[in-house]
Amino acid sequence: MDSRIKENPERTFDLVVQVACPPSENEDPTVLWSFPQDHTDQEVLQTVPKFCFPFDVKRVSQNQVGQNFTFVLTDIDGKQRFGFCRLTQGCRVCICLLSYMPWFEIYYKLLNTLADYLTKQQENDLNDMLNSLYELPVPKPFTPVNLSVVGIRILNLTEYFVAVDINNMLQLYASMLHERRIIITSRKLSTLTACVHGAAVMLYPMYWQHIFIPVLPPHLLDYCCAPMPYFVGVHLSLLERVRSRSLEDVVILNVDTNTLESPSDDLHNLPCDVVSSLKSKLKKQSTATGSGVARAFLRAQAALFGSYRDALRYRPGEPITFCEESFVNHRSSTMKNFLSMAVNLQLFKQFIDGRLAKLNAGRGFTDVFEEEITDGGFCGSDKNNLNSVKAVVNTPSVGLKLKQVNSWLRRQDIGVLC
Repeated sequence: MDSRIKENPERTFDLVVQVACPPSENEDPTVLWSFPQDHTDQEVLQTVPKFCFPFDVKRVSQNQVGQNFTFVLTDIDGKQRFGFCRLTQGCRVCICLLSYMPWFEIYYKLLNTLADYLTKQQENDLNDMLNSLYELPVPKPFTPVNLSVVGIRILNLTEYFVAVDINNMLQLYASMLHERRIIITSRKLSTLTACVHGAAVMLYPMYWQHIFIPVLPPHLLDYCCAPMPYFVGVHLSLLERVRSRSLEDVVILNVDTNTLESPSDDLHNLPCDVVSSLKSKLKKQSTATGSGVARAFLRAQAALFGSYRDALRYRPGEPITFCEESFVNHRSSTMKNFLSMAVNLQLFKQFIDGRLAKLNAGRGFTDVFEEEITDGGFCGSDKNNLNSVKAVVNTPSVGLKLKQVNSWLRRQDIGVLC
């Protein structure tokens, strides 16, 4: 899939629960109350509380773990549902809100209000507010609320950029592009989950397609022994237990000490000109904003993968396809070595599948990534290939609409079909 975010969710949030910490990890947390009371998904009701205390409950206090953090559940369609949490009463109680919306700052503020109502025992006010929000229609795409979400996701990248130096950011970026097993750790849950989400943003317009758990609860620590790629956050109080397991080829970034352990020099496999340009742009960015950091990584992604357009192929009566051989072979030797590996990555395959699906449905697309490709000149404008793509006709078997495809081609500065 080309995105892990669910389109058109039914509600702004699905569930709010207040959960009490268990006396030991061998016992399940206790749900003190939930909203709505008639929530029917029993699997979610059983799963969410287990993510509310992702640390060694016997060793740490709220002062040590922080107050707010986020976990992620993946639904049957592979879409992410976010659990926004606030610890109270010395981290013995957790308020958790579950939503498909990645509205980090908004929901953290809402949780503060809910905690205040509970402290003052203002249950009527709490229920009135939750009822009104639960019935509130989900804002349509491209409304001011939706635009603010983009800024909210940048906040995570800002915190990540402040906490981790440029060299380690580049190393982790390279490890993600090689789909390694990756662990990020910190003693503060808010920093930990912000850094995991912030690092994931670096891959845009691609998305991590494997195990993704921003904060791993104790009962899932065995995931760190999984024989497939993963990207997880582990609270520092649990890291010793993780290290005691049989870990193989795992990249570990300790945010608190700003140290990165890696069994591979993945950064060396990236084209040196792309790395050099990215490093230079990051050094010029202010730590006050993550937007410049996001733009720097977006340009790196465009430099690495933007020539995918030149590998689009079309034969009359057939769907548009992607030619891996053409994508790899027309580049420089250093880029060719990287791309020959990259075409086998799940994140790249899903990106290409998503682009082709939109083209072959006659929908076309435009986003900041496509704009960056055009502005930076990262597609080769192979005339033979452009003629091939321009040869698309309005055939029922493909379902392409000439006007829509022409609109997309024009936006990419490719030209139009005759």
